[in-house]
Amino acid sequence: MFQTFSLLFFLQKNKISQDGRAPIYMRITVNGKRSQISIGRKIEVSKWNKQAGKVIGRTAEFRDLNRYLDNIRNKVYSIQEKLLRNNEDITALKIKNIYQGKGDKKKMLLKIFEDHNNQMAKLVGKEYAPGTLERYKTAKSHLSEFIKFEYKSEDIPVSGIDNKFINGFEYYLKTERNCSHNTSVKYITNFKKIVRIAYANDWIIKDPFLNWKARLKTVDREFLSKEEIQALVDKEISMMRLELVKDIFLFSCFTGLAYVDVAKLTKEDIVIGIDGEKWIKTKRQKTKTRSNIPLLPLAQQIIEKYKGHIIVKSGHKLLPVLSNQKMNAYLKEIADICEINKNLTFHLARHTFATTVTLTNGVPIESVSKMLGHKSLKTTQHYAKILDRKVSEDMSILKKKLNAL
Repeated sequence: MFQTFSLLFFLQKNKISQDGRAPIYMRITVNGKRSQISIGRKIEVSKWNKQAGKVIGRTAEFRDLNRYLDNIRNKVYSIQEKLLRNNEDITALKIKNIYQGKGDKKKMLLKIFEDHNNQMAKLVGKEYAPGTLERYKTAKSHLSEFIKFEYKSEDIPVSGIDNKFINGFEYYLKTERNCSHNTSVKYITNFKKIVRIAYANDWIIKDPFLNWKARLKTVDREFLSKEEIQALVDKEISMMRLELVKDIFLFSCFTGLAYVDVAKLTKEDIVIGIDGEKWIKTKRQKTKTRSNIPLLPLAQQIIEKYKGHIIVKSGHKLLPVLSNQKMNAYLKEIADICEINKNLTFHLARHTFATTVTLTNGVPIESVSKMLGHKSLKTTQHYAKILDRKVSEDMSILKKKLNAL
């Protein structure tokens, strides 16, 4: 029967290294019987507070080590409390084994990932967008291939995940899968959620992502210039499918809506705003935030142009939008026809609205952020930085002209 329990951190002074550092051990005592284990960290003997079982000092290294000790302490107490709730026999060795992931049936990483994705699939349309589920499925697929490639196995215990595994997965994504830095970070962030689920359920004792930070590199997003927009507007295209795609793309350039949001627009999303003019009022699929956008003349003209289209006439859709894959494929043809030397994708229209159409013409960044449906102004500020770079380039050209006088 459980009576007493104590937890102590101490230095194993008979194992002091040449640099004067001793390994830190954890001792669990239940009913007078002990079990101890090294926590895998060392510290100078002079920096150790024996009474408190902590490191003395305020440096970042010492604060991190004390936090690590607190995390271990909390985890061990959680194990003890769980055993108490389940009315199980409690011994120091049993707590130690559970802490080390021994004894219980091992939880497998890809199985946890698969269960997560299956649950997410049932919430698509309620809490998650279809694209979110696809990204998690792709992340799991890459993780599965990495485990086969690196560990020659179909799956591994989640308790085997450590910093080496995380770094190895990132390296694999960038080399074997040829993913960019930002894409790799996003897949690892998906993987991180699965590991956090395991940690929250006490399937692992330590969170291997504790000191991992997602650091995305700033990417300059392309957008169309005023002249390139005008080239699209002026170009008459005889092929109906290309003309349709060009118009839908321009509609996005003058509303800032992403493909999925344009595709789901209905006639009911056009309302009369506080100024008596027509507005689009919709909720973004990605962030579930509201986008309230006054309709500019060109966008209104495109709506009027397709009122008689069979898809629009027979339903509630505002515009006859093709699949995203077809739209982007046809945009490549349109770029060639209009002699636009940029990788024309549908999402580039949203960037064009933020830069060339609004910010360049003096629309305050707060208003642009609200129309784009951004949750944070920081997201919108990236476009302002792009424009600063454009100003710098333009001024450099001006300086050269002035120097030539």
